Amino acid sequence: MSSDLSVILPRVVIVSRRTVRKNKFVDFVGEYHLDLIVEYGAVPIIVPRVSGVHMLLDSFEPIHGVLLCEGEDIDPSWYEQDTSGLSQEELEEIRKLHASDTAIDREKDSIELSLAKLCLERNIPFLGICRGSQVLNVACGGTLYQDIEKELSKNCLESQRVMHMNYDDYDGHRHEVAVVENTPLHHWFKESLVEGKNDIWVNSYHHQGVKRLAQRFVPMAFSCDGLIEGFYDPDAYNPEEGKFIMGLQFHPERMRKPDSDEFDYPGCPFAYKEFVKAVIAYQKKLINSTPVEKPLKLNKEMENKRKIIVRSFSLAKNLYNAGQGMNPSKELEPGAQFLESNTALSVQQENRLKQMGATVRNAGSYIQRLKLNEEREKMARNVMGKMSVEQLSELLSFYHTMGQICSEVLERKMQDIVNELAS
Repeated sequence: MSSDLSVILPRVVIVSRRTVRKNKFVDFVGEYHLDLIVEYGAVPIIVPRVSGVHMLLDSFEPIHGVLLCEGEDIDPSWYEQDTSGLSQEELEEIRKLHASDTAIDREKDSIELSLAKLCLERNIPFLGICRGSQVLNVACGGTLYQDIEKELSKNCLESQRVMHMNYDDYDGHRHEVAVVENTPLHHWFKESLVEGKNDIWVNSYHHQGVKRLAQRFVPMAFSCDGLIEGFYDPDAYNPEEGKFIMGLQFHPERMRKPDSDEFDYPGCPFAYKEFVKAVIAYQKKLINSTPVEKPLKLNKEMENKRKIIVRSFSLAKNLYNAGQGMNPSKELEPGAQFLESNTALSVQQENRLKQMGATVRNAGSYIQRLKLNEEREKMARNVMGKMSVEQLSELLSFYHTMGQICSEVLERKMQDIVNELAS
């Protein structure tokens, strides 16, 4: 059952994060992400953060969606960083204060930027959370603040400054953001917004953020200091049609009440719900757009070899039957053929053989099998008549693939037999 589901359900690729446990590297992905992906009907496929994986991403196909989440700072060399306003002393201070985040992981950068660009090229649904939103912005030509406090907060009024990272209250820390109207985020949290205000309180675990937003994106939320806390591509957003390109700086999956799995707002899981909806629609669109290839045909040379093999088998069968008490001197009409009771023929094939003067051996048993086949065909037609277009398309694709594999294996086996006869 699990193997069948892995074929049927859409696949969401998620890149792991590396940490150290018992002096060894360990890859992990936050379970809240995985829970929500599974809950809404997709299969999370974890791409391990190991050297060389960015060259093997084709092996994770088919990819129906990509979710990128937390991690270390992105290597500034991937975008046009502007550190002219930061002294070496300030940069060193940033590295010490945020030691766990400033340890750049170039391998993870390569994997995630490759996946982001793949999504943009193919219009694969993409959801970026925290670092994932920064990856998306960089992949589209945007830039990041090296450190929000040093570059943004110092230029704000005291009343506008925002604490985006609180190591003393990691999960409990919240700050206010203003949600932009007529955006997906506003729609998801609309019921929780106070009349006349569009503010919600979000969690925050970052010291970097979007500096220059890539041209294709539209902001969905701002913090009091002006930092963009969410954005999306309006031209690539329609979950029902398999379109979803979005980045959120905060973690809606972790916005939960203390010692509880209850969300701060009913709208918190909607990013995942709509993302998976787009992933499912994208998979269906992909299946429907895949052309059904014509079955493989034997060329003239292989067809002649096939006829030689069939003739050889027919002679061998006659010799075998003659040894079992059958009169070998009895001659057959031209074109006559002995049909064993376990031979599966279509009605068209049967009629054609009768026209050629074919003789049916063990006819009673053969007719019973033919009737059984007709009953099975009728039952199959009734079952498939109740199936949806998507289910029939998936079934056709599956049997087409099986038929193609069968033809290839049969061709190899026939070639081996020909070689043996020739030797």
